[in-house]
Amino acid sequence: MSLVDLRREGHVFVLTMRNGENRFNRQSLDALNDALDTVERSTGPAALVTSGEQKFYSNGLDLTWMSGDGAAEGVGFITSVLQFLGRLVAYPVPTVAAINGHAFAAGAMMALAHDFRVMRADRGFFCLPEVDINLPLAPGMTALISNRLSPIAFRDTILTGVRIGGADAREQGIVDEAVPDAEVLPRAIARAGALADKNRDVYRALKQGMYGELISRLRSGSVAPLAEAIARSGD
Repeated sequence: MSLVDLRREGHVFVLTMRNGENRFNRQSLDALNDALDTVERSTGPAALVTSGEQKFYSNGLDLTWMSGDGAAEGVGFITSVLQFLGRLVAYPVPTVAAINGHAFAAGAMMALAHDFRVMRADRGFFCLPEVDINLPLAPGMTALISNRLSPIAFRDTILTGVRIGGADAREQGIVDEAVPDAEVLPRAIARAGALADKNRDVYRALKQGMYGELISRLRSGSVAPLAEAIARSGD
């Protein structure tokens, strides 16, 4: 079975992650980037919605793979993850995360890298658990979280590792909408579709103007502290 499914509903490309907890390893990251390539090669009106299946949006980095078969990639893989997040922030078409379930760690950051977020209201959590799993954040990750969250939510999500449900995430401005499960994907598609006719060159330029420093930090920032901590955790 494919790790991701990419289909089109009108002008909206819907990318569904289909790998259980949808953790990031080399294979899954390559599949995500390939899907983004396909959308970028398209012509005419377009927007992108990403989602998971069942109870997971994404649980973030595949730490088992990174401390095992992927250990040789080390810093290189973390760099690739940050570049992927930067690519989403700078993406030339409107993007909406349809957060169908748990969005943890780098999976939560993937959701934050989108322009807009729609989350399931009744089940599933948004969480940055690094304080509880003894991992630092790469500077680019911290910059992304800071850019997207209010100062209080920024402090609390990072320093407490709190799990935030959809309704509370909406109240704190982490997501734009919190809706019943059956409405998550339709609402995300509707929100994306309403923006699909925006000029891509202008959209890209506007994002660069809004988020230029963040994009640069994600594309070229240091990842050593995080990579080293993950390597130590596998010893």
